[in-house]
Amino acid sequence: MNPYEKCPVYENENYLLRLLEPTDTADLLLVYSDEKAVPYFNGDNCHGDDFHYTTMERMSAAVDFWLRSYQQKFFIRWVIVDKRLSRAIGTIELFNRRAEDYFNDCGLLRLDLRSDYEQRESIREILSLIAPHAFELFGCRMIATKIPPYAACRREAAQSLGFTASGEKIIGADDGKVYGDYYVLLQ
Repeated sequence: MNPYEKCPVYENENYLLRLLEPTDTADLLLVYSDEKAVPYFNGDNCHGDDFHYTTMERMSAAVDFWLRSYQQKFFIRWVIVDKRLSRAIGTIELFNRRAEDYFNDCGLLRLDLRSDYEQRESIREILSLIAPHAFELFGCRMIATKIPPYAACRREAAQSLGFTASGEKIIGADDGKVYGDYYVLLQ
């Protein structure tokens, strides 16, 4: 199944992962304007974007960019819906990274959550919805996600699913900048 032709939907009792839609913009503004959440977002190799959006116009532009990127088959940005609230509480971006470093043929996973969901069990439950499918969806040999040293809940959640710390670095495609703090899950 090609996820760029038909984006898969994943869900459990509490969360739903589906392709982002323009109607998610208002909910996502609450995520991306959350100053407590911003330090957990992964802007590595994103041309300096810190993903701190404080206006509907900027959030709309990001959503438009993410949807165009999906249409161009660069990456998929799923929205994470809390089913109890019927509201978007974050996003997951995933794509197969092609590069000249250790992280070649790697499903690079970016998880952006509202700060009140930055909890071990919430993160574990959300990651468990997508991680098992990423290898087949993207034909990759591993999955990697950035977990800064201060992100204890993320680290514990990822480790409970089999992710391990990697000493390897991502080398920026455009500028050669070096990025670390990645955890990997091997197939």
